[in-house]
Amino acid sequence: MWRARCQDSGVDPERERLWAELFAQLDLNKDGRIDVNELRVGLAARGMSWSSVEEQIVRAGDVNKDGQLDFEEFTEYLRSHEKRLRLMFRSLDRNNDGELDVGEIQQSLHNLGVDVTLEQAAKILQSMDKDQSMTIDWFEWRDHFLFNPLLNMEEIAQYWKHSVMLDIGEHLTVPDEFSEKEKQSGFVWRQLMAGAVAGSVSRTGTAPLDRLKVFLQVHGQSSDKGTVWRGLRAMVKEGGLAALWRGNGINVLKIAPETAIKFMAYEQIKRLMRGSKEGGTLKVQERFVAGSLAGATAQTVIYPMEVLKTRLTLRKTGQYSSVADCAKQILQKEGVLAFYKGYLPNMLGIIPYAGIDLAVYETLKNAWLQRYSEGSPDPGVLVLVGCGTASSTCGQLASYPLALIRTRMQAQASVKGAPQLSMLTLFRSIVAQDGVVGLYRGIAPNFLKVIPAVSISYVVYEHMRALIFRYTGYGPLDAVK
Repeated sequence: MWRARCQDSGVDPERERLWAELFAQLDLNKDGRIDVNELRVGLAARGMSWSSVEEQIVRAGDVNKDGQLDFEEFTEYLRSHEKRLRLMFRSLDRNNDGELDVGEIQQSLHNLGVDVTLEQAAKILQSMDKDQSMTIDWFEWRDHFLFNPLLNMEEIAQYWKHSVMLDIGEHLTVPDEFSEKEKQSGFVWRQLMAGAVAGSVSRTGTAPLDRLKVFLQVHGQSSDKGTVWRGLRAMVKEGGLAALWRGNGINVLKIAPETAIKFMAYEQIKRLMRGSKEGGTLKVQERFVAGSLAGATAQTVIYPMEVLKTRLTLRKTGQYSSVADCAKQILQKEGVLAFYKGYLPNMLGIIPYAGIDLAVYETLKNAWLQRYSEGSPDPGVLVLVGCGTASSTCGQLASYPLALIRTRMQAQASVKGAPQLSMLTLFRSIVAQDGVVGLYRGIAPNFLKVIPAVSISYVVYEHMRALIFRYTGYGPLDAVK
């Protein structure tokens, strides 16, 4: 019975009739064509509204490239889409009984690097189970995914495997997991490019707060920059409005090489850990180790840029004429080793940051799946943004004292007469003078920049990704087809 129903037997008159009725309902202005806005309104009215899926449907079915779908294009898209859904259903139906059960959903997600309990898998299943049988047959699967951007269990996993590329001015240690198909299709470089542009705009938008944070880390409350407002005013008074963005150029410049090196190192470390045969995703603890090592590799290579960023951020008007002049002066006065001052606390800070960031993200992810996955297995971007922001903030809280000591060590030679203290001596000195609170100097402007940084980064990332995918003739979903 099952095999007969899933045969590609050509045109199904009943399906064609239903598609004709659906087309008539979606064609709001009755001009015989459906555009993106009509599709968006029509799907939203049916409780089916997902980010940018309407554009993807129109682009996929638009044969004559007029930006709209006529009836023939609409039905051909649905016909070919249903064929893909059949293949996906069969691949998940491991026992070939024509139905998907909880165990098959759990196993499918596990194979893709997302571990869920049977209870969590049951909630995902219930979001598609119309007859409450606790199994999904072909018709339930087809109807659920007909206009749904989540084409299979792999794409459900993609939402959790990939963080939204948010940059809040601190290096994120654990890179994304990408499948072989995504790497071969070009999906990876498009994602990384969109993330790099978003990070550049985000860091530029919050640069004044970042500069103030560095000042407070180095000078503390003893300077005239002891509060956020006084600090910003003092910077403008000393060097004009442009002074608020000192050091931002090198801060933006290091995004691309750091991201690229981290990604390449992560792929190599993952290959060594799992072997070239498996090539699959890593478990949480393996991601932590691989991500920490990849972050350490990237930081080792680009660390001189970190030192330059700190020096340029702290500079007075006329002190350096350019990045090259700053590097030249450091080299002449302090030697090559000056470019690695603060390297040890920086490396030590990667471990708590990566561990807490990943642990909090996984905890929040599982909590969402446990409580809210009944309606849809798709968490949505807001959930991912919230999880990513919370986990990154917790990671920063844990590693902030080491980041402060790193910055102080990077800046020591630029402060006349300042002693060149070691990491431990500096730590004792700060605690002795200001107590434990002193280890968190500058954290106020650091937290103030999180919300605007995340907002700017997310908006720019989504727009850049849409532009890149549109002008390269590629859709995000193509990576898994």
